[in-house]
Amino acid sequence: MPVKKLLAPFYERLALVLIAFCALGYLVSLAKEILDPLIFGFLFAVLLLPISGFLERKLRLPRSASSLLSILLLIVFVGGVLYLVGAQISNLANDWPMLKSQVQQSLESLQQWIQGAFHITADKQIAYVETTGHKIMASGTAVLGTTFGAISSMVLFYAFILIFTFFILFYRRLLLRFIVWVFKDGRSHVVLDVVENIQKILRQYILGLMIEMVIVAGVAIAAFFFIGIKYAALLGIIVGLFNIIPYLGIFTALLLSTIITFATGTLTETLSVVFSIIAIHAVDANFLLPAIVGSKVRLNALITFIGIIVGEMIWGLSGMFLSIPILAIFKIIFDRVETLKPWGYLLGSDAEYKEPTTEQSDAESVT
Repeated sequence: MPVKKLLAPFYERLALVLIAFCALGYLVSLAKEILDPLIFGFLFAVLLLPISGFLERKLRLPRSASSLLSILLLIVFVGGVLYLVGAQISNLANDWPMLKSQVQQSLESLQQWIQGAFHITADKQIAYVETTGHKIMASGTAVLGTTFGAISSMVLFYAFILIFTFFILFYRRLLLRFIVWVFKDGRSHVVLDVVENIQKILRQYILGLMIEMVIVAGVAIAAFFFIGIKYAALLGIIVGLFNIIPYLGIFTALLLSTIITFATGTLTETLSVVFSIIAIHAVDANFLLPAIVGSKVRLNALITFIGIIVGEMIWGLSGMFLSIPILAIFKIIFDRVETLKPWGYLLGSDAEYKEPTTEQSDAESVT
C-alpha cells in the first residue's frame, strides 16, 4: 500500500521559505568579504574560459600558464580603458584655470540667489563656509586615514578577484567533478545542463554588456561632437561606462556630464547634453538592452529592479552589479528543478510559458 506524503499547509511552507530567504540574506551579508570577490572571480573565469581553453588546445600551454595569460590579457584590456579615460581627464586638468573661473562665477551667482531668496548676507555665507572648512581641516587626519584605508581595501579587493579568477580557471575540472559527484543520484545530466547553461548565459550577458557599453559610448561621443562639446570623448566614455550599472548608472552619468559641461561650456550646451543623454538612455532601455542583454538573461523588469535594490542594500555597489547575474543563475536552476519551476516562472516572463496548465488558465481568466 503506497504511503501518502503529508504536505504542510501553504502558509507554513511560505513561512519557511521567507525564513530561509532572511537567513540566507543575513549569512550572505556576513560573508561579503569573501563572497564578493569570489563571485566576481567566477564571472571573470566564465568570461575567460574560452580564451584559456584556446591557449591550451592551440598553443599547448599548461593550465596554469593559460589561466595566468588569460588574466593578463584581461588586465591589459582594463588598463587600456583606464588609460583612455585618464588621458581625457588629463586634458580636462589642463583647463583648470578656466574651470576655476567658471566655478567662481557660478558660486557668485548662487550666493546672490541665496541672498535674495533667503535674506542671508554674503558675509554670513562666507563665515559659514569658513567654519565648515575649519571643521574639515581639524578632522583632516581622520579623513586621510579613512581614504587610505578605503584605497587599501579596494586594491586588496581587486587582488582577491584576480586570485579567485586564476584558481577557478585552474581548478575548473575539479570543481565540475565535485558538483556532479554531489548530485550523482540520477541527476548528473541535470547538473551538467545547469552548468552548461550558466556558462553560456553568463558569458553572453557579460559580452552583451560590453557591446552595449561600446555602442552607447560611441553614440554619445558622436552626439556630443555634433553639439560641439569640448570634452565629447570623455563624456561619451563616462556615459558608456556608467550605463552598465542598471537603472541607476544613467543618473550618475547625467550628473557628471552636466557638471563638466556646465563648467566648460554654456547653458545651452548643458541642456543639449542633458536631453541627449536622456534620449540615448530611452533608446538603449527600449531597444538595445532588450535585444543585446535582455534576450540572454530573460528576467522580467520587476524582479530585476527589486534584485538591484536588494543587492545594493546587502553589498552596496558591487551588489548592484552582481544582482542580475545571480538572479540569472537562480532562474536557470529553478527552471530545471521540478519543485522550483514556479519560482523560475516568477523570475521570467509570460512569453516563455505558452502552454499554461488548467489552474493557470483559470487564474488568468479571473485576472
